[in-house]
Amino acid sequence: MNFLAHLFLSCESEELVIGNMIADFIRNKDLGDYSPDIQKGVFLHRQIDSFTDQHPVVLQGVHRLQKRHRKYAPVVIDILYDYVLSQNWDRYSGRSLEEFTQWIYQILEKHLSVLPEPLRHRIKGMIQGNWLMGYGTKNGLLYTLERMDERTRFPSNFVGAWEDLHLHYEDFDREFNAFFPDVVAFVQEQCRC
Repeated sequence: MNFLAHLFLSCESEELVIGNMIADFIRNKDLGDYSPDIQKGVFLHRQIDSFTDQHPVVLQGVHRLQKRHRKYAPVVIDILYDYVLSQNWDRYSGRSLEEFTQWIYQILEKHLSVLPEPLRHRIKGMIQGNWLMGYGTKNGLLYTLERMDERTRFPSNFVGAWEDLHLHYEDFDREFNAFFPDVVAFVQEQCRC
């Protein structure tokens, strides 16, 4: 999943939030530079990715996206799931999405100095552009998809995912809401949170 879901699944722990954020930006050999709790967040991120990538309901959505997005279909589903999560936020959280995003931004600003250099700049842009709230809007989602298209070396058609989402929203919504309670339970088991 993308940033919003990973951050939601951080058990309201600042260290897990930071570890979850940096997981895709650090190498295993650099883990020792971080506190044990931040390392737990990195491992949690990777466990969530593995659980998600193998979940049969998620694989249904990935399969639906493969014709247009080929090898990028799993990445596209991650991004679309952040949109679907934002649409279903009240179902999973006792606090508003806006409250949650402000809390996350405060944590990220507080710990900015420990983030890997390439991520620091991105975090500043995330906060300034309010990306986490933007995932729940057409413009915000399209912005994310356009940026993904710019970063790929091969034809990816990330922007076409908006059409996929629109055409199959009921399927993605149903699948997400079947899958997400499973990943929440998985994380709670891993973290005892």
